[in-house]
Amino acid sequence: MLGDCREVLKELTSDSIDLIITSPPYADSRKSTYGGVGPDDYVEWFLPITQELLRVLKPDGTFILNIKEKAVNGERHTYVIELILAMRQLGWLWTEEFVWHKKNCYPGKWPNRFRDAWERLLQFNKTKQFKMYQDEVMVPMGDWAEKRLKNLSQTDLRRDTSKVGSGFGKRVANWLERDKVYPTNVLHLATETKNRTHSAVFPDALPEWFIKLFTQEGDTVLDPFMGSGTAIRLAKRLLRNSIGIEIQPEYLELAEREISEEMERLL
Repeated sequence: MLGDCREVLKELTSDSIDLIITSPPYADSRKSTYGGVGPDDYVEWFLPITQELLRVLKPDGTFILNIKEKAVNGERHTYVIELILAMRQLGWLWTEEFVWHKKNCYPGKWPNRFRDAWERLLQFNKTKQFKMYQDEVMVPMGDWAEKRLKNLSQTDLRRDTSKVGSGFGKRVANWLERDKVYPTNVLHLATETKNRTHSAVFPDALPEWFIKLFTQEGDTVLDPFMGSGTAIRLAKRLLRNSIGIEIQPEYLELAEREISEEMERLL
């Protein structure tokens, strides 16, 4: 859908979306393409959008927001923290935070800091009872099985209560004979290096991981800042319904072309 998501979102039905995954322009970023919103004005700009997203998301759906802080005058700006607090006031639950570690980030430094090699992926929900299919993103056991599980202590053979008093416990021996484990909330993924047609492209594995984790075939995925359409293309590949909103006509055309070409290859 072509247009400003602040207006286009009003056309969508309430409680109709299973997963929202998006990466809006960061503060002062992509000025030549999207105008750029300063960090001091970012919350005021983005908060009404999140209010519409709250309306269209199903009660058991999930919103994944890829966003990054900005350093201003030698210190980290607080606009991401301020946005989280403001969204909670609107009724959002801030249920989890994932970290995208960019494995191929090139080095660099400034007088008082080093280059970021990570970005936030904030998870928000309308209710605490949201859909989540954790088995769909399990990973191979890896070296842990060869080392840790072959040298079990007496503590590993029984349920060991948390030492910090959380009430939770673990039994390491539960993982014997298993070939897969659940991942952590740190995603080690390389940045996109092949697609130079957009200034900020998701690597395919990023939206694919969240689509598998929070949706099933036939569910609906929304990206209100579609860009070149990576999330929408992956949703279609995984047999989900999808809606993409983009304000720039050239990127909308690019997304339509790439999605069409992929669908032809799959057929």
